[in-house]
Amino acid sequence: MNEQESVVYSVFVGIDWADSKHDVCICPRDSDIREFDVIRHRAEAIDTWVKDLHQRYGGRIAIAVELSKGPIVSALQKYDFIDLFPINPSTLAKYREAFQPSKAKDDPTDAELAVDMLLRHPERGFFRSYYLIWSTYIS
Repeated sequence: MNEQESVVYSVFVGIDWADSKHDVCICPRDSDIREFDVIRHRAEAIDTWVKDLHQRYGGRIAIAVELSKGPIVSALQKYDFIDLFPINPSTLAKYREAFQPSKAKDDPTDAELAVDMLLRHPERGFFRSYYLIWSTYIS
């Protein structure tokens, strides 16, 4: 087993990014409770949110975000206790359509769907590295 396979996350987060704010869904390990938050798109707001989240839950944090690069990704990459799991925007859109045939986009819902994908479908190709961690965790 390599080091990555032994990771246990304290909390799982889904982020739906935007230019001025980011909708967030937080799900602690071993819980079905979902919490929602909004972070302003400012470096100091993101930094405060990350530090508060880490202080509250400790340990490693898994974050699913609807892109693989950009300001929010750059802001989160600097923390050594965060693992980012990018989701292709079209994959998230198709996942949303499966649950909301009206195709209505809603930022808090997209954040929740991102964390849901991370927790419920780790075996899919978009979370290959997480699947290794998850399969080790449940065995």
